[in-house]
Amino acid sequence: MSEEKVTQDPTLEEEEQVAQDADQTTATEMNGEQEAAHWKAQAEEHQNRMLRAMADMDNLRRRVRKEQEDLAKYASLKIVEELLPVLDNFERALAADKDSMTVDSLLEGVNMVYRQMVQVFDKEGLAAIEAQGKPFDPHIHQAVMQTQDPEFDSGVVVNELQKGYMFKDRVVRPAMVQVNE
Repeated sequence: MSEEKVTQDPTLEEEEQVAQDADQTTATEMNGEQEAAHWKAQAEEHQNRMLRAMADMDNLRRRVRKEQEDLAKYASLKIVEELLPVLDNFERALAADKDSMTVDSLLEGVNMVYRQMVQVFDKEGLAAIEAQGKPFDPHIHQAVMQTQDPEFDSGVVVNELQKGYMFKDRVVRPAMVQVNE
């Protein structure tokens, strides 16, 4: 009988082992399914985050483009606002009583408006280029004539025919000058 028990025990053990293997396989399959579901959910979350980030970038690009367009569109608004008082003074001068106006009062009014306009331009960074008596510089001067003047060295600006202007560090219009040979 003891031999039969020994023989029967391995059979029971095999059945138990098969049952345990089946349980482990089911558990592994469940863990595999759960793990696959976990990775799938994480992939979907990353996909959604990426789509939101792409949408945010598109919105940012649109907003920046609109801001740049508005900046370009209204860039001169500040100077226009500062020139309005100059325009007002010109309108007042034109509306003045022509019978009581003298040449001196007209010149005085024009001079005041001129100074007011120069102040606005100075404030914004516009400056006249000094040319007369300075060495000729092709970056800021445009030579339109040459002359021989013993009072000036060769290559020096003798006469300024039209003022030149710089806006901050950029030449807006070079000065038209006459240069000594």
